[in-house]
Amino acid sequence: VDPTAYKMLHGLTPEWPSLSFDFIRDELGENRTRFPHSAIVAVGSQADRTDRNRLTIMKLSDLARTGVVKSAEEEDDDILGEKYNDSDDDDDESDDESEEEDEEVADLDPVVEHYSLRHQGGINRIRAMPQHPEVVATWSDAGTVNLYDEGASWTFVYQGHSTEGYAMDWSRVKTGQMATGDCDGNIHIWQPASGPSFGNAGGWNNSSFSVSATYGPSGGNIDNPSVEDIQWSPTESTVFATAECGGYVKVFDIRCKDRPMISNKIHSNGADVNVLAWNGLVSNLLATGGDDGVFTVWDLRNFQPASADVAPSPLARFTAHRNPITSLEWHPTDESMIAVSDEAGTYIYDLSIEEDEPSEKAGGVSGTAGGDEEGGGGGEIPPQLLFVHCGSESVKEVHWHPQVASMVMTTALTGFSLFIPSNL
Repeated sequence: VDPTAYKMLHGLTPEWPSLSFDFIRDELGENRTRFPHSAIVAVGSQADRTDRNRLTIMKLSDLARTGVVKSAEEEDDDILGEKYNDSDDDDDESDDESEEEDEEVADLDPVVEHYSLRHQGGINRIRAMPQHPEVVATWSDAGTVNLYDEGASWTFVYQGHSTEGYAMDWSRVKTGQMATGDCDGNIHIWQPASGPSFGNAGGWNNSSFSVSATYGPSGGNIDNPSVEDIQWSPTESTVFATAECGGYVKVFDIRCKDRPMISNKIHSNGADVNVLAWNGLVSNLLATGGDDGVFTVWDLRNFQPASADVAPSPLARFTAHRNPITSLEWHPTDESMIAVSDEAGTYIYDLSIEEDEPSEKAGGVSGTAGGDEEGGGGGEIPPQLLFVHCGSESVKEVHWHPQVASMVMTTALTGFSLFIPSNL
């Protein structure tokens, strides 16, 4: 690993690998940049036996800077050039003190504190409720959805799905509203119960939520209807989108029962849509990642074509990946930046970057940049690619920390990685 490529890089190898994790928000402030950092994470296990699985809450602290520590003068030189640096002696003394503080922080050893809760079955997906992060939901490979109050002993096990699933998301607009999708193509909507049973002073209980089986398999992928991922709209409380097998993306409005409002086959080759991510800052942007290694950005204002036989046109399609896309997430504070993972690594893209000399297939980008080919692995390195993190085997999920500036965490077969790229 090149230490100059990172401001911070830490790794953690758990007892059992994890398919999924989620950050739990804390009260230490937003957009934090000062080292050392800390994070609270909910992680799930994939143990060798069903009864050995655990939901683990980890507090990671003293996450120090691990890259090359530069003085304030050197950082100014990098940005402005040496001729602009005319600091006086007082500034030099201040810089020396700051550099000593940075070196002391860099010498810290990370601290891991954790506790675990029993979980029946391996954990396919974990999501913490944004408004009440103490409530954590899990999708079990035993076919159940489980809710935990990590600050109390309350748990709720829902057995209404016909089989296991991976798709799960809490609404960022309406507190307590969640959608879960399974491998049989069924989508169940969770609503907060009215009255004192929902998040009252005494905590949560089994009456805090009502669940309804709202949607079943539909459309052109009815023979292979598995719902792979779900994302609620960041601005509308009734709208969500799904990524499904057979190359389909569907948009639902829960006011319209039994069918999607929009159903588009975005992959003409039939490759499964594994993941999707709705931009929280620009609500008309949706990103999808496929089993063919293609990830695509869509403008939802143009997502409904004039004819059902015509596929929508993407804003951009990236074909440089040679492995299935396993995770996508937009940056929480930068509307044009997105983290993407495939089986081989994790990639940071800045979609605001434009090519100096656009060409037919330059940079493995098509769509508005030209071309309509499908299938991964066909392009060169796109100019929008800012950073690549490698070294993990079979990466499964990537998340930005919602409160620490540009901190990224991944989970893979070989363990967890937390890092901040040096160029962000």
